[in-house]
Amino acid sequence: MVSTETRKEVEEHLGLVPTWIDNLSEPANDHSWGLVRDFELGETELSAREKALIGVGVSAAIKCPYCSHFHKEEARMEDVTEAELEEAVNLASTTQYFSTILHGAEVDLDDFVDETDEIVEHIKEQRAAAEAD
Repeated sequence: MVSTETRKEVEEHLGLVPTWIDNLSEPANDHSWGLVRDFELGETELSAREKALIGVGVSAAIKCPYCSHFHKEEARMEDVTEAELEEAVNLASTTQYFSTILHGAEVDLDDFVDETDEIVEHIKEQRAAAEAD
């Protein structure tokens, strides 16, 4: 169970202490809230909108209905449209799909990295040429 101090802080931030808080075990319970507070809800290099979209994609990929619900609502609070939510889920699914193919085919990682570097360089050259026109 989280400390009394942490319970007060959670309630201040969220308006209530959600039941999942009581499922955080020692010794990481107070620290776990700190991760949510500082990393997910706090100001970081990513905007709240970006973090919410990442959360939507990841929660879909790991097939977690709890996370999916939370992160979709979080995204909606950041004015993410339904079309953007769908796109985040679709992007997550394609990443998972191709990851399965790459792992199943046992594609050599070094070869993959080299090919990716070539692809990135090609795309950068195309973009530079398009900007020059």
